[in-house]
Amino acid sequence: MNITIVGTGYVGLVTGTTLAELGNSVYCVDIDEKKVTDMKNGIVPIYEPNLEEMFLRNIQAERLFFTTDLKKALDKSEVIYLALPTPPGEDGSADLSYVLKVANDIGVMMTEYKVIVNKSTVPVGTADRVSEVIASKTQIEFDVVSNPEFLREGFAVEDSMNPARVVVGSSSEKAKDIMAQIYQPFTNTGIPIIFMDEKSSELTKYASNSFLAVKITFMNEIANYCEKVGADVDKVRLGMGSDDRIGHRFLFPGIGYGGSCFPKDVKALIRSGKDENFNFQILEATENVNISQKVILVSEMEKYFGGSIHGKTIAVWGLAFKANTDDIREASSLDNIELFLEKGAKVVAYDTVAEKNVQKILGDKIQYSKSMYEALENADALFIATEWPEFKNPNFKLMAEKMNNKAIFDGRNMYPLETPEQNGFYYKSIGRKTIGS
Repeated sequence: MNITIVGTGYVGLVTGTTLAELGNSVYCVDIDEKKVTDMKNGIVPIYEPNLEEMFLRNIQAERLFFTTDLKKALDKSEVIYLALPTPPGEDGSADLSYVLKVANDIGVMMTEYKVIVNKSTVPVGTADRVSEVIASKTQIEFDVVSNPEFLREGFAVEDSMNPARVVVGSSSEKAKDIMAQIYQPFTNTGIPIIFMDEKSSELTKYASNSFLAVKITFMNEIANYCEKVGADVDKVRLGMGSDDRIGHRFLFPGIGYGGSCFPKDVKALIRSGKDENFNFQILEATENVNISQKVILVSEMEKYFGGSIHGKTIAVWGLAFKANTDDIREASSLDNIELFLEKGAKVVAYDTVAEKNVQKILGDKIQYSKSMYEALENADALFIATEWPEFKNPNFKLMAEKMNNKAIFDGRNMYPLETPEQNGFYYKSIGRKTIGS
């Protein structure tokens, strides 16, 4: 089948590459000419494990194409996926301007039946709005489908090739048949495709992400309480997760959630509720707790240094909001670095994957290191913000030699408590006893 993907961000590029891998001819459209040129030359614009190999394979097989010409791609394809940004506005609502602009263009340009698939995360009722915009520009038959993505950054290729389920919202039997044909390689292997109405499909994405955000935040609250009463959150987590009604996933405490999905989707669902005079009280609490959780270790660091970190050198391991991605959107590292700088500390950071994106924001306000150990030179404390695998088993002896002060503030609970203790470090993590206090 011939398919067009409009937008080549995380969702669009992974979706387009996956659909090409399934044997379709895929035309990826983006307005950024340099980006399109780079992709034509085999340059992947995002960091995502295993994406580059699949990307290059499908370019070579002539199944994956890139263009800035929407009309050209539209004319070649029966199915058009919209994978466009829906950033939060000041009130938290999702900005649909990109989606509706392309919908308008499609209505003007289309010359035959099309299925327009909303892959972007959009509020309930967006399929109706897209339909209205297109219908205002053409008399040609079309269908609008909601087909939300459930990709985890860092595991996007794995999730796209082995999804837990495929959700399709449509009231058109013709569109359902076409979507079933596209996803037949998945259903043939037992992966379910769940058909529902458009509004239920749109809400499914928001409800899923918001629930996971609540689960993470609940565990962070439990972790904070553990510290008050002397319990160990690692043991509590294991006990809870062994209940198959709860499960082990998303029970790891830390310095809050970030990224492009959870913060944005929680805000958008809260705003959508208010538009209907409905208050998502649990989501409002989740958002407030997450804001404070992100920087919970800053006050602990100040206590350790006698009330002030002014003049201290803080080494930061990790800048991305999570491991295996270069995405720094809503990253806890940035919230903490901002506070460190405000309080007069010097920051030396290490994250070779996300460094370029941070430099675009912070420039030379902080220093950047080429290795995790170089960042520790004359550091007064180490702050761990991202759970990159290379941080899991460091050389503590070398760390001690490089640092002015053997203190670790771990926002991701990277180490068993006995490890820093045996190496003579002060070690503050989340929801566990403090070593060296």
